[in-house]
Amino acid sequence: MANGWLSWTSERRILSIAAGVLGLDQFSKWWVVRSLDYGDQLEVLPGFFRWVHWGNTGAAWSQFHGNNGILAGVACVALAAFWWWRHQFEAARLGGQIALGCLFGGIVGNLLDRLLRGHVVDFLYFYCTTRSESEIGFPAFNVADTGITISVLLLLFLAWNTPTAAAGTTANTAPTARP
Repeated sequence: MANGWLSWTSERRILSIAAGVLGLDQFSKWWVVRSLDYGDQLEVLPGFFRWVHWGNTGAAWSQFHGNNGILAGVACVALAAFWWWRHQFEAARLGGQIALGCLFGGIVGNLLDRLLRGHVVDFLYFYCTTRSESEIGFPAFNVADTGITISVLLLLFLAWNTPTAAAGTTANTAPTARP
């Protein structure tokens, strides 16, 4: 790393992982859009999991519903900010590269949906059926959402497990001798 910038190998790994997440996300959404009409559901594991074709113009858990344009703008700003400051997020380490690749792929995947479809396509729906036959469900999500979630959890793990500079030490060197 020179002058705070990452090596070409680190950046290529981040971009390759992002492309993989983006490709898987867009392929899976394409398959859902072709296979299910909007609003349809396909029971895969009764009482636990369904493929669905739902749209979300909000953020996680449909917060800020109906603000697709604003959220697309926020995604663009976040994408640019995370790319600009990527070296602050463990990007020189393999774990950080995986996390950032998943983050970038996820942001771009949902951003493309917002721009091209007017909503984010969600299709993975996990739920439980209670004894009274009511349903308790986790909000539907997609591959891009999974990439973003994995990236956040991995970055938190890396931050928690990264040695910090203490008195007389730095993160990359052994403690200095004391007189």
